[in-house]
Order: sequence, then C-alpha cells, then structure tokens
Amino acid sequence: MATVAAPAPDTSERIDTRLPSMISATTPLRLIVLAAMLAVLLFVIPWLLTAFWMQIMLQAVIYSAVTLGLGLLVGRVGMFSLCQIVFVATGAWVSLRLAQEWSLPFPVLLVLTGLITGAVGAVIGIPALRLSGLYLALITLMAAGALTLLLRVYKFPNGGSGFWGFDKGKPSGSAQLARPAIALGDLAYYRYCVIVVALLFVLVTWHIKGKPGRAWASIRQSQVTAVAAGVDTTLYKLWAFALSACITGVAGALLAAGPGGVTVNQFPVESSILLLAVVLMGGVYSIWGALVAAFLLRILPRLLEQQIGLSPEVLTMLFGVGVIQVLLTTPGGIIADLGRLVDGVRRRLRRSPIGPPAPVTGDDVLVGESS
Repeated sequence: MATVAAPAPDTSERIDTRLPSMISATTPLRLIVLAAMLAVLLFVIPWLLTAFWMQIMLQAVIYSAVTLGLGLLVGRVGMFSLCQIVFVATGAWVSLRLAQEWSLPFPVLLVLTGLITGAVGAVIGIPALRLSGLYLALITLMAAGALTLLLRVYKFPNGGSGFWGFDKGKPSGSAQLARPAIALGDLAYYRYCVIVVALLFVLVTWHIKGKPGRAWASIRQSQVTAVAAGVDTTLYKLWAFALSACITGVAGALLAAGPGGVTVNQFPVESSILLLAVVLMGGVYSIWGALVAAFLLRILPRLLEQQIGLSPEVLTMLFGVGVIQVLLTTPGGIIADLGRLVDGVRRRLRRSPIGPPAPVTGDDVLVGESS
C-alpha cells in the first residue's frame, strides 16, 4: 500500500534566528560589501557632508544603537517597551556621574555605563515575566515617567559631589562628557562612534545566532510551548531587557560626549512612542531595520524640514500612517520591502539572456507579419 508523506510544517510565520545573510555568509563578495559600507561611513560620508549634517549623521549613528535595542525586544522576543528613550537619558546620567567621580578610560566608562543601565533595564523588565502586549507597554511607560521625574529631581545632568549627590541651588543645564584622547575632534569622534556602534551590532548578532536567539524565538512563538520545551523564560526575558537597556545606555554615553552634550529636556517620555513607530516602520525582524529606523528618526525630519519646510507635527502624522500600513500589509517593514526589491532585480538579471541578441531574419519578419 502506498504511503502518503506528511505535509511539511508551515514555517512562514516563524522568526528567523539565523544571522542576517550579509553577515552569516562568509563569501568574499559579501565581506567586500560589508567592508565597503563601513568605509563609506568612516571616510566617504564625512568628506561629503557639512558640519551641520555631520552632527545629524552622528546622532543617526548613535540612535541606530537605540533602535537596535528596541528592535531586539519587539522583533525577537515580542515584548513592547516604551521606556527606551529614558534609558538613553539614564546612560548619559550614569556616564557623567562615573566620569565625575573616577578618571576612567573611555572604553571602560562605556562598559560600566552599559552594565549599570542594563541592570536598571532588568529591574524594569520584571513585570514582563507576567505581562505582555498593551499591559507591558503601559508598565514600561509608567517606569519611564518615574525615571524622568527622578532625573529632574536630581538636576540631570548637573549635580553635587558623590555619585548620588546633587546641588539644589544649581540650575539644570547641559553637560558634556569628556571624549577619549584619540577622538577629541568632531570628525574623529564620529568615526569612533561608528566603530562602537558596529561592535554593538556584532554583539546583538552573536546573541541572535546563539542559544539566546533560539530561546527568544520560541518565547515569541508561544511561551507555553517554550516552557514545555525547557526554556527558562524568566532568565531569557530579563536577559533581553538587560541587553536592550545595556545597548541603549552605551548610546546615551556616546550622546553625552557629542557636540553640545545633553540636557534633561532632550529626552521627553512621549519620544518613546515615536521611537517605537519608526522601529516598526524600519523592520523589527532584521537588525538592518535599526539603520532604517535611525534614518527615519534623525535624518528624514531634517531633510524634509530643510527642503520643503515640513513641520515635525505633520511628519508625526505621516509616521502614524506608516505604522498602520506596516501593521496591515508589511509586518517586515521597509527593510523587508527593500529585500524583496533586491531579490526581484536579482532574479530578472539571472533570467536575462547573456550576449548580443540574435539577428532578425527574413523568416522572422514574415512570421511576424502573418500573425
């Protein structure tokens, strides 16, 4: 009796835990593409841009780490957080306080800032063990409000002596973190930030490729199934929150050393909603979506404001329309559309004939006329 093969399981909705193709493949062509992208960011773009646009580009590079951290939570674990912008402020505050108390090398300062901010993120992520969806978003939004109030009370970024000390008589203002000796100039610091953010992307990619990435994917698909499979959901949820906050804290420290430093009014709580919108539009299922989200968040508003005078309020409404379009039609975001476009062009190039076209004969003309 003939046997009927079982149908293959539907994997269309599964989250791909593998490395993005441009990183996972070790072909020389893709390594050359990655090296070319890094070279453009480090050398070509600074040569083409003015001082004003260099500052905007620096903010986009730093905020790509922020969008990377939020995209990790939303796309890989399925948890929505609305306190990511406040984590940027927390990282800036922690780095300034550490630099005030101790003379630490800048890389060590970045690592300590990331660890402390990651610990704060793990504490805020404790409600994620029982909540999800809208309830988790509301809890993180309230935590963001509490952290913002705390930073205002402690005169962020100003303060008195000691790590927790503050001076009530000293007004709040801007403060700037001392830059490393190898990156004192704006151009050198921009290149320094590109390298640091690239290392953060490598760190996230390493997590996605390894055991944490597989555990996060199983939690996103079904937490009950993940528990049945032996996944420690408590550990990996807190791990995701801590890693996301750690990356964002490092971005806050980099921002504190940027031109003009940081102020307390620079990180309003409502900006977390806008950040979530651009992350969804950029694409949460690929780490490259973080770059698109950073472009939408920092570069696109300036371009539209400079070219056509579009107000930020109108752009916010356009972002709202974009989020609705992403949720209804393209969950993968802009980066998924770009990937499909590249694949379509590649298929067309493969199907195109190679060599000169065949000459037209008299028989071909007669056949065409008869038809």
